[in-house]
Amino acid sequence: MNILLDDVPFNESLYPFGAVKSMAHIRIGILTIFEKWQLIFPGSIFISSETARDADVSLFNKIPANVIPSTNFLNHFQKEKNTFPSIEDCKILEYPWQIFEYNAWAIQQDFELITKGRKSAEISSTNQVIHPENIFVEDGAKISFSILNATDGPIYIGKNAEIFEGCTIRGPFSLGEGSRLKIGAKIYGGTTIGPYCLATGEIKNAILMSYSNKAHDGYLGDSVIGSWCNLGAGTSNSNLKNTGGIVKMWSRERNDFVPVGYKGGLLMGDYSRCAINTSFNTGTVVGVSCNVFGNTFSSKFIDDFTWGNENYIFEKAISDINNWKKMKGLEITKHEIETLKKIYQTKHKQ
Repeated sequence: MNILLDDVPFNESLYPFGAVKSMAHIRIGILTIFEKWQLIFPGSIFISSETARDADVSLFNKIPANVIPSTNFLNHFQKEKNTFPSIEDCKILEYPWQIFEYNAWAIQQDFELITKGRKSAEISSTNQVIHPENIFVEDGAKISFSILNATDGPIYIGKNAEIFEGCTIRGPFSLGEGSRLKIGAKIYGGTTIGPYCLATGEIKNAILMSYSNKAHDGYLGDSVIGSWCNLGAGTSNSNLKNTGGIVKMWSRERNDFVPVGYKGGLLMGDYSRCAINTSFNTGTVVGVSCNVFGNTFSSKFIDDFTWGNENYIFEKAISDINNWKKMKGLEITKHEIETLKKIYQTKHKQ
């Protein structure tokens, strides 16, 4: 059975995520949306925007890509392939800020999916562990002289990840493959550090998608950071208005600021960075490939390819992205350059 995740209607509404790559590659919980399906139906999951135009879609079971499947949903679908189960216990992703709102729930769902019937690697006795039955450590991971408290939700530590000394972690929490949590990190529940990231400081209910850095002190809360981003030392965001009022965030789909509730931090698109001691206003949205710096609070919406208060020259942006990728042993691909070129050209046609 082939399943087609229909992402086309939702990519725009989830900006700045879904701009560089399909929204099906959004990480929410431990896995991306695509990876959740792929785990149950390996080799049988396809994405609308990545499928050849002449493909016969009648051969696929078409499912909206903005459905975040629960474990029960996926297990039922696996057993009863000819019937579409109820989505009542799933989450529907309509806005980008729902990524951090649903993340604690998604970690719990993914934890059950990934660890069922498996045995965790041993945790060093140098650590203080609370509710070890809710903690799963993959092979090659290293944890020493830290506190892991899984009372309020599971803790998942990916393959070859490392937690340095003195970290304090409360679940639900996920640390992705090859990622590192530096000395003294203070991590609150609902937090996901994706694969090959570097993180520390105070982090609460936030997601770093992959290959991103929050490598120094500073606060990150109720936020989503895309892939290949870097937060300079001392960077912090506000997630609550001083008035205690409703937070509004920029919606590209509505071309306006939209109420999101009482908590809302920072949404940062892929390949964006900020200088040391950057202060982000409550409910800030940063687009794709931005370099944020200045001596005041940043604007609440920073458009794609912005350099300070000016335009980020495309060739320089690509060169800078490649510099960052080289630090992690990779290089920018032709496909990435072509995708970013389209985003750049779209901005300058507006």
